[in-house]
Amino acid sequence: MDEPESLGWNAIDEALQPLYRGVEPKHYGTLISYELGGPDPLRGISAYKRLDPVPHWHFVTYGFSELFAKESEDLEHSGWGFELTFRLATDPTAAEPPPWALNFLQNLARYVFKSGNAFAAGHYMNLNGPIALGTATAIQSIAFQHDPELPPIKTPYGKVDFLQIVGLTNDEERALKQWSTLDGLAVFAGHLPLLLTDLARPSLLRDPAVAAAMLDGARRDGSSTGFLFIDQLGWEDQGELRGGSAYRIIMSARQIGELKALLPFRLPFGRELRLHGQDAQITLAPGPEVAMQAAERSLRVTLDPPAQQRFCDEVRPFAGRYSLSAKPELELEVRRTEIRDPDGRVVETIG
Repeated sequence: MDEPESLGWNAIDEALQPLYRGVEPKHYGTLISYELGGPDPLRGISAYKRLDPVPHWHFVTYGFSELFAKESEDLEHSGWGFELTFRLATDPTAAEPPPWALNFLQNLARYVFKSGNAFAAGHYMNLNGPIALGTATAIQSIAFQHDPELPPIKTPYGKVDFLQIVGLTNDEERALKQWSTLDGLAVFAGHLPLLLTDLARPSLLRDPAVAAAMLDGARRDGSSTGFLFIDQLGWEDQGELRGGSAYRIIMSARQIGELKALLPFRLPFGRELRLHGQDAQITLAPGPEVAMQAAERSLRVTLDPPAQQRFCDEVRPFAGRYSLSAKPELELEVRRTEIRDPDGRVVETIG
């Protein structure tokens, strides 16, 4: 890869040299490029075997950034502006990295290329199941942090950050949301060498010191999570039925627990929380009284402290209707969530 048109690829290789000088990685290339109709957006993935500080594979992607030519109009960044890295704990005798990890990285690339949503340090993503399908691991979520050994680089086509994927348990993800992803990962780093992902580990929150540090941070600083995606989200104007301004919010049961966990660390700190659904957006905001303001596809709901407390104390992740104010002007309807497999079969019902 020393042709002039592979300057972006060469820049990534050069960034890895101080870590792996003289080490030949396991490299997995793409036979048919994505541009020519191939299924894999990444042009390649390298995996370096490491024994320090604990045995693990260090994966590095090639393809989120511009490898062979400057094609985007963004002169500051190369392509999407990042490449992904992933550190996966392994048996020290393993000769090859697990195939699922390569597929996982390509799946993340498909998400970015199809949705147009780029990753950045501090982002998180729930995987709706084990990170490695068919395993009993508790790692079912991920967050993104700057790779601790690979600083950003400048290539002939623009800047590239190395974003490391950090595997999380569901309760760890929730704790990060209640506080701050980057601050929380800094706490976790004291217990995860190089923030590597270990499929065999339990939740770090089992350690009372870790759990206390996360909760103390949330109580001191509040939550930096400004929005949530909700499977089912909408509202109905009930004013004509009740003789005044009245609304019923409709929400899926699946995210009720997460919403209850976040509200005490957003609204009491004077911060709004935006809920996004497929066809609607609802903004929950703090205020001196309960009030609603509707537009075409959005609803702004102001909750006073008693309404905020009522939500946390009384709403449950079960189908039903819950009053959010002493007067009947605001009601929440929780609907069951159906989890379906790729073939459309219902595999789990929540609520």
